Amino acid sequence: MSVIVLVLVGVLLLVVGGCVCVVWASRGGPRWVRGVAAVTLGVGQLVRKSGRSGRSSNSGSDWGSGAGAGSGD
Repeated sequence: MSVIVLVLVGVLLLVVGGCVCVVWASRGGPRWVRGVAAVTLGVGQLVRKSGRSGRSSNSGSDWGSGAGAGSGD
């Protein structure tokens, strides 16, 4: 098994674990779960901001408003 595959599996497990902690914390989990959830949400915001700054402001892919996005059609 390649080292790259092992690293990607490890990152995937961390992401899934962070998502589980976010859901658990929203339902009133222990203090350490709320801490992991806060870190997960903070890292998610950093990733989101870094993705925006790397692209031009008019990239043509507007996720929030597309034809049929949430319109119920």
